[in-house]
Amino acid sequence: MLSTGALRAHLLAARLAGSVATSREASLRSYRLFASRDPRVLIGIDPESSWNERDLLGLMAEKCGVSGDPRVTTGRDVIDPERTLVALDAFAERLAAVAQRSGAVLLGTGHPHRLLGFYAALADALSAAGCTVLTPAHGRRVDITTRFGLRTYNLQYVRGVALVRPPDAKSSGGEPGAHTHSPLPVRTALAAAAESGGPLPELVIGDHGWVCGAGQLGFEAIGPADTDDPALFVGEAEGVVSVVVPLDDAVRSDYYRPLTRYVLNRACLSQ
Repeated sequence: MLSTGALRAHLLAARLAGSVATSREASLRSYRLFASRDPRVLIGIDPESSWNERDLLGLMAEKCGVSGDPRVTTGRDVIDPERTLVALDAFAERLAAVAQRSGAVLLGTGHPHRLLGFYAALADALSAAGCTVLTPAHGRRVDITTRFGLRTYNLQYVRGVALVRPPDAKSSGGEPGAHTHSPLPVRTALAAAAESGGPLPELVIGDHGWVCGAGQLGFEAIGPADTDDPALFVGEAEGVVSVVVPLDDAVRSDYYRPLTRYVLNRACLSQ
C-alpha cells in the first residue's frame, strides 16, 4: 500500500505536482481563449456561466493551486499536491462505486503516449471486478479539425482504452496513438453505443475531450487535467464533470504507475 506521504513525495519528485512543466504563459493563454469561447479550449463543454479571465484564474487557483495573482505572467505553473491527493481520493471513490455495482465503463485518452498505461491498468482492474469495459465504434472514422486542417482518424481500442490513430497507422507497435483534445471521439463512441442498443457507460474515465464531451452529454465523467485545461475544472464547478485530478498530464508514462497503485488500493481494486 502506497502511503499518502510517499505519493506526495512522488508527485513532487516527478513534477506531477509542485512546480510543473506547464508554463504560466500557456495557462493564461488557455484562460483567454476559454473566456472568448474558443472551441479548441472548450473541448466539449458548453458553460452555463459567463467565465471571464479573472473568474477562470480564481477557479484554477482554487482547484489547482496556481497563483491567483494576474500580475504573475511568466515562469512555471504550480499545482498544490494536497489538491491532487484530495482529488485522487475522490477519483478512487468513483471507481469503487462503479465496481460495486459492476457497472459498464468507457475509457479513452487524448494522451496515449503518456496515459495509456494508467487507463489500461484501471480497465483491467474494473474488468476483474465484474465491470463491462465498453469498446463501441471500434474502427469508426472520426474527422477532427486540427491546427493543420481537417484530419481523419480511426477510433481504436488498446487494452480496453479508446484512442485515435491515422488510418495508415499500424494497429500494433510503434506510434501508440494521436494526441487530441477533441470531444468528437467520445461523441462517436457514445452514439455508436446508443445505436447498437448495447449498454451505455455508467462512468467515463479519460482526459481532455473524453471527459468534457461525455460530461456535457450527461454521463458521469472523471479524469486528470493540467493547469492549461480549464474546461474540465469549469465542468466540475458547474456539475457537469464529476471529478478532476489536477496534475501534469505529459510527464513520462511510468511516473503515473504510483498513482495507479494508489487509486486502485483506495478503491479496493488491487489484485
